[in-house]
Amino acid sequence: MDLVEKDNIMNTIRIDLERPIATIDRNIFGGFLEHFGRAVYGGVYEPGSPLADEQGLRTDVLNALRRLKFSNIRYPGGNFVSGYRWRDGIGPIDQRPARPELAWHTVETNHFGTDEFIQFCRQIDSEPYLVVNCGDGDMREARDWVEYCNGTADTALVKLRRANGFEAPHRVKYWGVGNEVDGHWQIGYKTPQEYARAYTEFAKTMRWVDPEIKLLAAAFCHWEHNIVERTQLLLEQAGDLIDYLSVHWYVGNREDDFLKYMTLSELLEARLTATEGLIDALKLDNAIQRDIAIAVDEWNISYRPHVQGGVHLPEENYNLEDALVIAMHLNAFIRHARSVKMANIAQIVNSIAPIFTREDGLFLETIFYPFELFSQHCGPTALDVFWQGDTFSGGTFSGVRVLDVSATLDEARRQMTVFVVNRSPDQALETTISLTTGAFAGPVTARVVNGPDIKAVNGFETPDGVVTRETMLNAQGRAWTYAFEPHSVTALTCAVS
Repeated sequence: MDLVEKDNIMNTIRIDLERPIATIDRNIFGGFLEHFGRAVYGGVYEPGSPLADEQGLRTDVLNALRRLKFSNIRYPGGNFVSGYRWRDGIGPIDQRPARPELAWHTVETNHFGTDEFIQFCRQIDSEPYLVVNCGDGDMREARDWVEYCNGTADTALVKLRRANGFEAPHRVKYWGVGNEVDGHWQIGYKTPQEYARAYTEFAKTMRWVDPEIKLLAAAFCHWEHNIVERTQLLLEQAGDLIDYLSVHWYVGNREDDFLKYMTLSELLEARLTATEGLIDALKLDNAIQRDIAIAVDEWNISYRPHVQGGVHLPEENYNLEDALVIAMHLNAFIRHARSVKMANIAQIVNSIAPIFTREDGLFLETIFYPFELFSQHCGPTALDVFWQGDTFSGGTFSGVRVLDVSATLDEARRQMTVFVVNRSPDQALETTISLTTGAFAGPVTARVVNGPDIKAVNGFETPDGVVTRETMLNAQGRAWTYAFEPHSVTALTCAVS
C-alpha cells in the first residue's frame, strides 16, 4: 500500500467530549438466525448431541453467543420466511409436518419453531425479532402470529400457546413485514406499489392485535433500482405505521484486491447517508412527525461458499481482512447513531457466521472478535470525531484515510472508547489522540484484534490465528500518542475527567 502524506500532517484523532452525535441503540448489535444451511440444525439446535441441553440447544454455541451480547435476534428469515407457515413449527414435535422448502431447496422438518426460538433468545438474553411471511403468506396469518405470541385474552390462539406449555405471553416487541420483497429471487416478489399496499394492511392489522409492537418495513436490498420510489410509496402510504426502514447488503473481496476491499467504508457511508436523506426528505414532504429509524437487519461478508463432499454450503472461513471490514461496518453504525437504530449480522452460526461448529465442538471465526470487541466495550453515546493523516487509494476511491475511526462515551463511568481500524497491511501508524475538552485521567485498556497477516484464518487446527490481545497503558493530560498495529482493529478504553 502506498501511503500518502497530506501536507506532512501527522495521524491525528481529535475528540470533543461535549460533541455527542446521538445515543447508541444497543440494537445495532443484533444477530440473525435463518433456516439456512446448518444455522439452526447442527448449529444452535442439535437434540441428542452430548453438547446439547434438555431443550436441544448446543451449550457450547450458547456460551459463545453470550460473549457477543446480541441485543436482538432476527428470525426465521431471510428468504426462508417468504414461504414459511409459522403454525407448522408449534406443538408436539413429532406431530409437526415436514415441508418442501423452496428458498433453499431443502426439506424443513419444523422441529425448531416459534417457541423454541423464544426459549433460545431467553437463554442468551436477546430480544426476539420475528419476520412475518409477506411472500406467499397473508395478513390473517401475520396477525394470528402476533396474537399467539403476545395475546393475553382468553382466545383460541392464546389457549393454543398455553397448551403448548407457555402460559405467559412471549411479548415479542419487534416484527418485520416480509423479507427482501424487491428481489426477484424472493417468493412473492412485489413491485413498489404492491409492497407499500401490502405493508400498510399487514402493519395495520398486526398493530390492532398489539399496539405496543415495533414494525419494520422491508425497504430495499437491491441497491440498483427503485430505491427512491419504494421508500417514497412506503412513507406516503404507511408513514404512521413504520418504526424502522429495513435495508440489507452483503459485501466481499471476489477480486482479491485488498486496497479496493478496504475502501468499502466509503460505500457504507454513501448508502447510510443516502438512506438518511431519503427518510428526512420524505418525512418533511409528508408532514411525518414520528421517528423512523434505519435497520440494517441483514449485513455481512459473503463471497466464498464452502464446498464439502461436493456440496456447496453457505459456510465461509473468514480471514483477518474480513475482520477489518466487520469493524468498519460497526464504526459506520456508530457514526450514524442518529439514524441507525438496529443492525443484524447475518448469520450467527455456521452459515456465513462468526461461529463454526462440528459434532465435537466449535471454533470462533476471525469476524467473531471485532464484533465482540465493539459489543462489549461500546459506550452509550456516540461522539463526533475528527481525524486526519495518511491516505490510500483503492478501486475507484482515492484519498481514503488509512485509519477508520469512531468513538463512544460512557458518562456514568467517565470512560471514552476509541475504535480504530488500521487498514495498512504493513505499517504501524503512530497517532496523536487528543481531547479538546476534558483530560485523560490515567488508565487506558488497549484491546487489539490482529493476526500475523491479512490472510490469517482460524480453524479447528489453528483456533488462535486471529484473536484479541489486551494490554494496560497510561495517559494523562490533553493528548497522548499510540501506534496502531498494521492490519488491526483496536479499542482504546480511556479514563477521562
